Amino acid sequence: MARALIPIASNAILAANLREFADLLEQQGADGFRLAAYRRGADVVERLDRPVAELAVAGGREALIALPAIGRSIAAALTEMVATGRWSQLDRLRGELEPERLLRTIAGIGPALAGRICERLHVESLEALEVAAHDGRLAALEGFGPRRLQMVRAALAERLGRPRLRQLRQQQPWPPVSVLLDVDRDYRARAAAGGLRKISPRRFNPAGRAWLPVLHTTRGPWQLTALFSNTRRAHELGRVGDWVVIYYQTDALPEGQCTIVTEGRGPLAGRRVVRGRETECEAVASRPAASSGLRARFPSPAIQEQ
Repeated sequence: MARALIPIASNAILAANLREFADLLEQQGADGFRLAAYRRGADVVERLDRPVAELAVAGGREALIALPAIGRSIAAALTEMVATGRWSQLDRLRGELEPERLLRTIAGIGPALAGRICERLHVESLEALEVAAHDGRLAALEGFGPRRLQMVRAALAERLGRPRLRQLRQQQPWPPVSVLLDVDRDYRARAAAGGLRKISPRRFNPAGRAWLPVLHTTRGPWQLTALFSNTRRAHELGRVGDWVVIYYQTDALPEGQCTIVTEGRGPLAGRRVVRGRETECEAVASRPAASSGLRARFPSPAIQEQ
């Protein structure tokens, strides 16, 4: 079945999106340096004498990174907007993120697979999907054989215009576990105290209530955003107020993400752990056990409406 063509955004629309992203970051208390970077990028995009889409098609993300004030993060954002007509990071801050719909624009991914990818791999953007397609996580997911995996890789390479993801991923560091746990602790404490701005997510929020606290912060070179998990599984298990998703990036590295939860068993029972990095968490200095009271303050909005 033929897929709908994605309208190509003009430079003016791309610049407006970058400015809106900076405005939302500012409203939600983000670091001023990060705001200025997106606003400078918007100015550069608006003044270009060639369409960003044309540059991206001709030279991929590297051609965009070569522009003044356009680092890897902004280049990735522009590429996603040109390729899909959407920007997952902007949608997230607006509360409009619908990752299943985005993933279904990739050949080989239907509704069932899109839902499975989001729920099990916590993938919300084409960048994150491309990483999963090359690091083994997508291949391990039910429904992905070699042929489908190759189809998805090819579609992503065409849409995102970059052949070097695997090498980049191998070189890409993660934030230290201690940094992630510190951000998690800060986020949950400030959310419980009512000290964070809240957004109104479209998913699983029938009343349209602004309930989801968001934290933007920096730790060294890392720019981080923390939110409670708003996935179907988190709502079904009543873990919305426990599972915290942290998105991270630097000026030179694309966005990554991780999920932090309270471990329920084993030597780390009762402690906060970064999923997939439990061994590192065990080596970190002792942390206080998570308080169930934090979770009780943020029950699932969808459950409340039932």
